[in-house]
Amino acid sequence: MKLNPYLNFDGNCEEAFNFYKKVFQTEFNQYGIMRFADIPPQEGMEIPENVKNRVMHVGINIGDQVLMGSDIMPGMKNNEGGENFRIGDNSIISIHPDSREEADRIFNELSAGGKVESPMADQFWGDYWGSLIDRFGSAWMINYNPNEQSTF
Repeated sequence: MKLNPYLNFDGNCEEAFNFYKKVFQTEFNQYGIMRFADIPPQEGMEIPENVKNRVMHVGINIGDQVLMGSDIMPGMKNNEGGENFRIGDNSIISIHPDSREEADRIFNELSAGGKVESPMADQFWGDYWGSLIDRFGSAWMINYNPNEQSTF
């Protein structure tokens, strides 16, 4: 099982990760930069033009660890349910269990008494993923990749 820090930004994720690449003398991992425009069309969900170029996901390898990040959608609420994104509430713990069953167990236990943001489900990028805020206000993403131990 792996734990990875996940940082959220309000439109400047690409700039931040280009800076981090330089500082840590590394490159984007195998996923490169995924943008909101890359999300396949879904019924009832239209990505606004001013959001399409924002970063949906990016990661860089730092040694044997991965630093990940994304831009938020404008107007996204912070981890405590406040009105807007605030620097300081922009980190998430991303955990990568070794099995789908372990992903479900961890998700269910962490979400008890908390708030499920996205239930565990198969995603278009091929992983089984969900997100939640635990009862202590900590943000988590659970991500299981059945084909490999994901660095996403």
